[in-house]
Amino acid sequence: MAGRVPDLRPTAVNRVLAEVRAVQARGIRTVSLMRGEPDLPTPAHIVEAAARSLRDGRTSYPDNRGELALREAVALKLERDNGLCYDPATEILATSGATFGIHAALMTVLDPGGEVLLADPIYDAYASPIRLAGGVPVRVPCPPRGPRFELHAGTLADRITPRTRALLLNTPWNPTGTVFGPGELRAIARVVIERNLWLLSDEIYEAFTYGGARHLSPVAAEPELRPRTILINALSKTYSMTGWRVGYCAAPKEAASAMLLVLQQSSRGPATFIQDAAAEALRGPQDAVEAMRREYAARRALVLERLKGLHACRPLPPEGGFFVMAGIAALDCSSDEARRRLLEEHGVVVIHGAAYGACGEGALRVSFAAGGDALSEGLTRLRAGLEAIAGE
Repeated sequence: MAGRVPDLRPTAVNRVLAEVRAVQARGIRTVSLMRGEPDLPTPAHIVEAAARSLRDGRTSYPDNRGELALREAVALKLERDNGLCYDPATEILATSGATFGIHAALMTVLDPGGEVLLADPIYDAYASPIRLAGGVPVRVPCPPRGPRFELHAGTLADRITPRTRALLLNTPWNPTGTVFGPGELRAIARVVIERNLWLLSDEIYEAFTYGGARHLSPVAAEPELRPRTILINALSKTYSMTGWRVGYCAAPKEAASAMLLVLQQSSRGPATFIQDAAAEALRGPQDAVEAMRREYAARRALVLERLKGLHACRPLPPEGGFFVMAGIAALDCSSDEARRRLLEEHGVVVIHGAAYGACGEGALRVSFAAGGDALSEGLTRLRAGLEAIAGE
């Protein structure tokens, strides 16, 4: 096998899923509060756009850069929602989801041995694409301060070496739920600019923020970032289109052209009829997105309410995304052990915070991407399980 293969790791979700299957094989019914996959249906007008495109015979090879209609829809969306101006002809690419956008960006900006800064804790699936691109993930410690996790510019600067090439930033930030504010983004931007780094900005949870938090793209907060930023997004969360595998990147012309070369050697882009549906999603009515946001806000409130008052659990109210980080430092066990016991003894599936980095230890990630009876029963089991572990 190639030398890069042993450096790759399955994601935390996939590792836990293997354990879930083993538990289910013993006849135990499980309830999942684990994944960031919306359970709400794709809005009907988007589905109809795909069906119409299929009926019209839109099943041939797509433009590798992305169908022009989709790139124009992305440019419209970026201007409408983010206050950003990108040329659909030269600065926007359609990708097979945000995962491939991240891969193409990393392949474009990294040489062997190049370092990529990652806040800790952070979505664990970033590390392997960095390694595949020949890079080295470098963790920036971000322990919780009060009710939220924070990335401080000084801590970020301290991790930079002559080999550092990029910062991969996620806002809203999975798993922590932090939404970076204008001041935070400008402070981070000064470090990126002064140290001549690339910024890879993953904004996939942008539509779902709560309370007074609002998503702000780093380039909108600090326009000087534009020549060194690759914006990465997808329709998976915003429009409940996880299985459609369609996303986009916006970047300076030279970077977009380089990423296109990477894309042409690999995925060559989403299916044409899927791109047509994505263009309809971005251009069409946005009422469904706001309805989803209200639903997730209600689920968030339910999680916080049902975990309230537990001695062994301190949930941090997320500002955005689908997850609550529930602090369990009062328990006499690691987050992974607590997660395993909750699965095996109470049939509820969560992810241990340590899966996302050392600063995630002492917490469990609880998802409210799925709602209804599953969320309600899962929270009942979670609360009972935490009480049982704490009472020993």
